[in-house]
Amino acid sequence: MAEAETPIPDERHDQIFPSLEPADVARARRFGVIRRLAAGAMLARAGEVGEGLAIILSGTVFIYSHDSFGQRQHILSFGPGSFIGEMAQLAGRPALNDAEVREPAEVLILVPERMRALMIAEAELGERMMRALILRRVRLLKAGVGGPIIIGPAEDVNVLRLEGFLARNGYPHETLQAETDVEARSLLERFHIDPGQLPIVLCPNGNLLRNPSETELARCIGLVGPIDPTRVFDVAIVGAGPAGLATAVYAASEGLSVLVLDCRSFGGQAGASSRIENYLGFPTGISGMALMSRAYSQATKFGVETAIPNEVIGLDSPEDPITGHFILQLADGERVTARSVVIASGVSYRRLALENFDEYGASSVHYWVSQREAKLCAGQEVVLVGAGNAAGQGVVYLAPHVAKVWMLARGEGLQASMSQYLVDRVSALPNVEVLTRTELESLEGEDGLLSAVRWRRAASRQEERRSTRHLFLFIGADPNTMWLAGAGIALDAKGFVLTGAQAGENRRPLETSQPGIFAIGDIRSGSTKRVAAAVGEGAQVAAALHAYLATRAERKSQIPDRSDPVQAAERSA
Repeated sequence: MAEAETPIPDERHDQIFPSLEPADVARARRFGVIRRLAAGAMLARAGEVGEGLAIILSGTVFIYSHDSFGQRQHILSFGPGSFIGEMAQLAGRPALNDAEVREPAEVLILVPERMRALMIAEAELGERMMRALILRRVRLLKAGVGGPIIIGPAEDVNVLRLEGFLARNGYPHETLQAETDVEARSLLERFHIDPGQLPIVLCPNGNLLRNPSETELARCIGLVGPIDPTRVFDVAIVGAGPAGLATAVYAASEGLSVLVLDCRSFGGQAGASSRIENYLGFPTGISGMALMSRAYSQATKFGVETAIPNEVIGLDSPEDPITGHFILQLADGERVTARSVVIASGVSYRRLALENFDEYGASSVHYWVSQREAKLCAGQEVVLVGAGNAAGQGVVYLAPHVAKVWMLARGEGLQASMSQYLVDRVSALPNVEVLTRTELESLEGEDGLLSAVRWRRAASRQEERRSTRHLFLFIGADPNTMWLAGAGIALDAKGFVLTGAQAGENRRPLETSQPGIFAIGDIRSGSTKRVAAAVGEGAQVAAALHAYLATRAERKSQIPDRSDPVQAAERSA
């Protein structure tokens, strides 16, 4: 049984730390390898990729977290019938904490591939273990245990950037304030860090990064690694939103090898939604991040490989679509080879055409609302621009946390662009003021931080100024198709990808003008901009992929093998 040494409230303790019965262990044995370990042996080291998950057959294992000084803190004890690991082990990524054998132990090691096989073959046992892995990650996120440590000023642009990146990718982390935290100041003195070099990041593997890019941080913590240039995937999916993840789950569960790439994080626009209330099966609603985290975990369970963040900058089609392969060019110079491609790259948030907009974009302008943004804005006045469903959801989520929300809409009202249930809810909020026929005119601030905005109302034509440190934009988005330039993919007048009959004769549903390349979700011309529609297209395109790959294999088998002397003799005859 697992016992918390450093108390962290757990409402679902028995699900987070289930005790496996002897019958459960017996069923798991055929998927693992038994190891006998002496006291002091390490089952896992923070920042390093281990063998996988471990079921304890005998002995005791302690789990330790690391503080910013590298000192270990005992947080959990595991005994016979417990298993060690969380989502990092299932995905084959570096561990977040140390696992040390305290008494001689016998353990059953399940490498990621065999653990996934167990979850599919032993559904009931696999369900309990999968639930525990997910809840353990949630627990680590809430407690800030494991993962990198960010040190820098509280509202520094780059601190906010790095925090946002880790939060969107569901990765535990801790932030220490350089100005007020004694521990942070001691570390800066210890490493001789000049304030101008902040923020710094201490990775679990011991590396220290100075104001890293998101890609540098991702590689340091093991979120993304090198891609095997010799491997040919059945399908490469560009975009990890609901459409891309749905495709990954359905394709991988049916035996295809799948790689998902995204330039930022999983979840897409859906992942940024504060609450989705009209998704089938969730009558009380669900946050976009929670829904997309479940989808990402589900994809991991079926063996989907991910490269996030990893930006695709180009697509090359083969001269011979039957024998050749598609090549995706990545921003870091790597290449991905695949037999088929699914474009699910969605859309990019629109920005305001204001003169000094870029000065405040990284620190004070937000395109989604989550717990992190609500915490940043707590007790303050904020301005939100937009009148669609996403804007309404954002207002509803923010209102309980802030002093006031100024909602600016260009149109005559909200009814034309927002679901009625959201219109009613926004109207009922006492600290929300909706200004229609109003447009933002200018931004004010200094040192990259916003201090005030000015807007103009059409009725009076008078300009009004309001102090605020945070601006939320929900003004629509444009198709993310720049990376398709030169790929020969037909687009409509607005830049969305044409599919099916619109893309050309004899095209499969969701297939683009290039055979073997499919488009789904928001990027597709004529798509319904709803999470459920995107998931549906992900399921539909999986069937189309199977049909395409089967046809491709059949045609390839009919091409004579010119290296075969028997076939060569038959051709000569």
